[in-house]
Amino acid sequence: MKSDFMFTSESVTEGHPDKLCDQISDAIVDHFLEQDPLSRIIAECAVSTSIVFIAARFYSDSAVDFPNVARKVIQRVGYDQQEFNAKTCSILTSLVDLPIDEHCCFNEMELSEEEIDRLPARNQVTVFGFACSQTPTFMPLPLYLAHKLSKQVTQARHQNLVAYLCPEAKTDVGVEYVNRRPHRIHSITITASQRHANKPDLKRLRDDIHEIVIKPVFEDEPIKPDNKTEIYINPEGPFVLGGPSVHSGLTGRKNAIDTYGEYSRHSGAALSGKDPVRIDRIGAYVARYAAKNIVAAGLAEQCEVQLSYSIGRSRPASIQVETFGTGRISDDVLASIVEEHFDFRLAAIMRQFRLRQLPALAKGSFYQKLAVLGHMGRTDLDTPWEKTDKIDLLRDVAGVHLS
Repeated sequence: MKSDFMFTSESVTEGHPDKLCDQISDAIVDHFLEQDPLSRIIAECAVSTSIVFIAARFYSDSAVDFPNVARKVIQRVGYDQQEFNAKTCSILTSLVDLPIDEHCCFNEMELSEEEIDRLPARNQVTVFGFACSQTPTFMPLPLYLAHKLSKQVTQARHQNLVAYLCPEAKTDVGVEYVNRRPHRIHSITITASQRHANKPDLKRLRDDIHEIVIKPVFEDEPIKPDNKTEIYINPEGPFVLGGPSVHSGLTGRKNAIDTYGEYSRHSGAALSGKDPVRIDRIGAYVARYAAKNIVAAGLAEQCEVQLSYSIGRSRPASIQVETFGTGRISDDVLASIVEEHFDFRLAAIMRQFRLRQLPALAKGSFYQKLAVLGHMGRTDLDTPWEKTDKIDLLRDVAGVHLS
C-alpha cells in the first residue's frame, strides 16, 4: 500500500436486509445458549418482500420458537410497513436435528489442559485479526467513523429526531492518509430511507441528516470535515422504504462491516449464526485479541494476526504476524511471542472468553447485538476479545528482545 492514499469503508444500520438476517440468526444462537450452554446451533436466514426463511441445524435441551424470535427482531428493528412487518410476514423454516456428537459435548470450563489439547477444530479456516493506533478503539478510522454515523442515524430515528426515516441506511467515509496516517476527511456519504418520496423533500432530508447526524458525530473527533470534504446525502434521490421490500438479505454477507472495513484482510466465513464451537467465528475473535494487545502495548502501530486452522488439529497450523513496517521488533519474533503467550486452541478460546455463557450473562441478548455495528472495536458491549490485559506481559517479553 502507498504511504499517501485515500481509503473508504462502509457501514449499514440495523434495518439493512443482510444485517436483519444476521440479527435473526444470532438471536437464535442467543436463545439456544441462554437455556442450554452446550447447544450446537448453525442458523442462517434470508429475507425478501413479506418473507423470512430460516434454515437451522441444531441439537440442544432447549426449546426455541424460531418464528417468534424472528418476529421480535423485526419488530424491535422497526419494520412496520405493509410490505414487510413483524405481524404479517410469512416465516418459513427448515429445521434439522443434529445427531449427538461426542467431540462437541464437552464443558470447557471443567477440562484439563491435556483434554483441551485433544479437542480439534472441526472446520478449516484462515482468520485474521487486526488493530491499529488510528482510533481509541484500535480500529481503522474510516470504519470507525462509518459505524458512528450509522449508530447516530439509528438513534435519530428511534428518538424521533428524524421521525420520517425508515430502518435502513448506509454510510460511507473516505479518509485521506499521509505517511499512512489519517490526515483529513475526504468524503462522507449517507443514504437514508424514508417513508414517502416527497415527505419531506430532499432538501429537508439533507439538512436534517447534516445537522442531526453528521455534526454530532464529528463534534469531538480530532479530524473533522473541512471545506473541501465531499458530502453526499441521498445522492441518487429519495430512497423510499428500504429493507426487504426493496432488496433481499442473507446472513453473512457483510463480513467487511463485521470486521475491519476491508482496511485489513478478513476471512470469507460468516461470523453470525454460529455457536462458539465454530472456529471460523471465535478464531476471528482471538486473532483480534492478539493484534489489539500488541498495538496497545506499543509494539506496533498496526498489526495483523493470521491464524490458519486445519480439521483435526487443536492448534493453528500457521500463525503469522504482519506489522507493515511499524513494529518495534521483527514480525517473526512477534509471531513467536504471540504463539507462546496466547492460547489459540478451540476449547481454550471458549473457556477464556466464556463464549457459551455470554448470552445468559447478558440476559439473553449478546450475539444479536454484535450483528450490527461490527464484532470488533465495540465499546458499548463487554466483549472479552477487546480486553488489553496482556499489555504488561507483552512489554516485558518484548523488552528482552529490544535490549
